[in-house]
Amino acid sequence: MRLRGLVLVVVIGVGAAVGLMSLERVATAQSGPRVGQPAPEITGGPWINSEPLSMQTLRGRVVFVEFWTYG
Repeated sequence: MRLRGLVLVVVIGVGAAVGLMSLERVATAQSGPRVGQPAPEITGGPWINSEPLSMQTLRGRVVFVEFWTYG
């Protein structure tokens, strides 16, 4: 019976530690739009019908980004 209680305490302690660590990660993660900050550089490829684009060449233009996958 003592072993069962000890195991229960250890499991609760580990669960609490993992929960606190995950809450800390969520609190420090950046999420949502970064208002007032420059957009991140565009990465990825291959580019279709275009040379790779950079934020410098797109500055001041309206940009429509379409995310699509062909499966």
